[in-house]
Amino acid sequence: MEAKLSFSQDSPPISIISAAKVAGVSLSIDPSLAAGSAPVLCFSSGESLRGINPILEYIAQSSPSLHGRDAIESGHVVEWLEYAPTFLLGSEFEVACSFVDGYLMSRTFLVGHGLTIADITVWSNLAGIGQRWESLRKSKKYQNLVRWFNGIDSDYKDTLNEVIAAYVGKRGIGKSPAPNLKEKVNDSKDPSAPEVDLPGAKFGQVCVRFAPEPSGYLHIGHAKAALLNKYFAERYQGRLIVRFDDTNPSKESNEFVENLLKDIETLGIKYDAVTYTSNYFPKLMEMAEKLIKQGKAYVDDTPKEQMRSERMDGVESKCRNNTVEENLSLWKEMINGSERGMQCCVRGKLDMQDPNKSLRDPVYYRCNTDPHHRIGSKYKIYPTYDFACPFVDALEGVTHALRSSEYHDRNAQYYRILQDMGMRRVEIYEFSRLNMVYTLLSKRKLLWFVQNKKVEDWTDPRFPTVQGIVRRGLKVEALIQFILQQGASKNLNLMEWDKLWTINKKIIDPVCARHTAVLKDQRVIFRLTNGPEKSFVRILPRHKKFDGAGKKATTFTNRIWLDYADASAISKGEEVTLMDWGNAIIKEIKMENGVITELIGELHLEGSVKTTKLKVTWLPDIDDLVPLSLVEFDYLISKKKLEEDENFLDNLNPCTRKETLALGDANMRNLLRGEVIQLERKGYYRCDAPFVRSSKPVVLFAIPDGRQQASLN
Repeated sequence: MEAKLSFSQDSPPISIISAAKVAGVSLSIDPSLAAGSAPVLCFSSGESLRGINPILEYIAQSSPSLHGRDAIESGHVVEWLEYAPTFLLGSEFEVACSFVDGYLMSRTFLVGHGLTIADITVWSNLAGIGQRWESLRKSKKYQNLVRWFNGIDSDYKDTLNEVIAAYVGKRGIGKSPAPNLKEKVNDSKDPSAPEVDLPGAKFGQVCVRFAPEPSGYLHIGHAKAALLNKYFAERYQGRLIVRFDDTNPSKESNEFVENLLKDIETLGIKYDAVTYTSNYFPKLMEMAEKLIKQGKAYVDDTPKEQMRSERMDGVESKCRNNTVEENLSLWKEMINGSERGMQCCVRGKLDMQDPNKSLRDPVYYRCNTDPHHRIGSKYKIYPTYDFACPFVDALEGVTHALRSSEYHDRNAQYYRILQDMGMRRVEIYEFSRLNMVYTLLSKRKLLWFVQNKKVEDWTDPRFPTVQGIVRRGLKVEALIQFILQQGASKNLNLMEWDKLWTINKKIIDPVCARHTAVLKDQRVIFRLTNGPEKSFVRILPRHKKFDGAGKKATTFTNRIWLDYADASAISKGEEVTLMDWGNAIIKEIKMENGVITELIGELHLEGSVKTTKLKVTWLPDIDDLVPLSLVEFDYLISKKKLEEDENFLDNLNPCTRKETLALGDANMRNLLRGEVIQLERKGYYRCDAPFVRSSKPVVLFAIPDGRQQASLN
C-alpha cells in the first residue's frame, strides 16, 4: 500500500526511515509538519498512523523477521522500542550506553539471534546523535555496544549510511524526536487512538489549565493530569495556565500552594501563568446574583442531610419557588455571614427529575467564616468547584478542560451551567484517573495520616506524593516515563508500583555508586592468619562500569567483618571469594551455644573466583566504619484495592516502617543527601540524612527494585 511519511523538518524520524529502507517498504517523504509534531504515516486509503512506535511496528509487520520469531521475542522488541528514546535524552545518554553495553556482553543482537526492528531503532538513535556518539565510538569505553553498532553498520552499510548522510549532521539531528507523551498518546492498541486530537482544537489557539486545589501536595495521580495538560499545550503551541482552585478556606494554605508549584517545577512543566480562582470572587458573586435575578438560581435553607436525601429522591426543595426578592434578601444575609445567612446556600435551578443526579439543583455557593489563606476574612461565602470552574475556565480563555473520567457524570452539569451563565462553550477532554495498588490518593485520607502522626508529613516516603516517592529514591525521569506510558487512555487502570520501580532501577543501576555494609547486630569477625600485618589502602572505582561515579578508598586488614548470614552459610574447609580482594579458605569456625563467634582462615589469592560458590561482602575491622540506619517501608494499607463501601481505617497496615542498624565503609561519610547508592548484595538506597558525627547514623532509605517485597510484619 502506497504510504507518505510526514514529519517536522527539524525532527526527522530516522529510525522509521532506516527501518523502511531495510524492510524494503517504499515511502514518499513530506517534511512539512509543524515543529514538535509527531510523524504521521498516511495511506492512499485515507487511513493513517501517528507516532514513531506505531509506524515502526507497522513496518516490522511487513517483514515478519524484524518483529521477532515468536510472541516472546515480539514482546521484547516492543520493550526495546519503548527504551530506545532514552538515548535521545541528553542527561541519560551515557546511562543508556552503559546499560546496553552490559546487556550486549554475550549477545549479537538485542532480541533473539537475528536483526529486528529493535536493533534498527537503537542503532538509528545512536547514529542520530552525531558527534557525541562518534567520539564514544572511537574510544574503548563501551566495547560491546560499539561491536554491535559496527556489525549492523557493516551489514547494512549502504542502506543505513544513505539515511544518516541525508538527515544527520556532525552535531546530530538536534531536536531528535524522543517519543514523549505525544507518541504515547497515539501508541495504543485501541483503534480509536488517532481520535486523541482535542475536539475543535486550532493550532496556536489552544488554552488548557491544570487546576489543583491547594489542600495537599501533588501526588502521582495529579502528575498525570499535569503532564497531559503540558502535552496538549506544547502539541498545539498553545497556553498552559496553572490555576489554584482555592474555594475552600477550611482546607487550604500557602504551604500547599508553594509546594504544588515546587512539584510542578520538579516535573519539568513550563506554564504561561499562575492564577487563583479567588482572583475572580467579585465576578463570581456578580454572576450568582445575576442568576438569582433571572430565576436560574435560588437560596435554600434546607438542612444538609435532608437536601442530600431530596436530591437522591428527586424531591424539589420547599425553597425552589421562592420569589426573586426573597432569594435576594437571603443572599444578602449570606454575604453578611449572619446567623440566618449561615443556614443557607445558593442552588442552581436545573432539573430535579433528571436521571443524572449532578443536574438536580447543585449547590453554587455556601457560607464559610474561616479566613482565606490569600484574602483573609473579606468573604463569608465561597463558590463551589462546580460553579466556579466553568465560569473561570470561560473567563480565562480556556478552550479545553481536561478532566479525569471520574467526573464524567458531571460533564452535562458543566455545560448546563455555562449555558445558564450565557458564557462560551469550553470543550471537556476526559482521561482515566491513575490508580495505584495498595495506595490512597484521596487528599482527605492522606491528611488523616499526617494529622494522626502515622507519617512524618506530606513528604513521607510512604506517601504517593511527588515529594514522597522522590524522597524514597525515585528519579523524576522514571516517574515521567511511567506516566507517559499510560498515555491519554480513557480506560480505568489500576497500576502496579513494581512497574514504576523497575523503570527506576534501569535508570539508577548503571550510574549509582557501590558501597558495602554489614548489619551491626548480626556480624562475625573473620581472622585471616596470613592477612596483612599492617593494613593498607587501595583506591577502587565506586562503579566498575561507570567512571562518573568516582573512586573510593578500601582498607585491607587481617581482621574483617562478615554478615552473620554469610558466615552461617560457610562450611569448614570451604573456599569463598571476598569481593574486591580474592579467595580465602575457612580453617576454623568458632561457636558458643550454637552461635558463630569467629571464623579463622587464610587468604588464597591465587584461587579462581569462578570455582567458589559464595561471593561475600566484607568490611575491615577499623574505627572509621560509618554507623548506618537502613530503613525499609511498606504500603500504608493492606488491601490491593479498596471498594467504594470499604473504610480505609479497617485496612491499615500495622507495620509500615522498619529500621535496621548497620556499619558502612568509611567512604560513606561523604554521601550527600539525596544521593543514590547500591549496598552490594543488599539493594539500592537513597541517603536521607548524611554523616554528621559518629554518634548519629547515616539514614539510608531502601529503594524498591521492582521485585516483590516481603511484608515487614
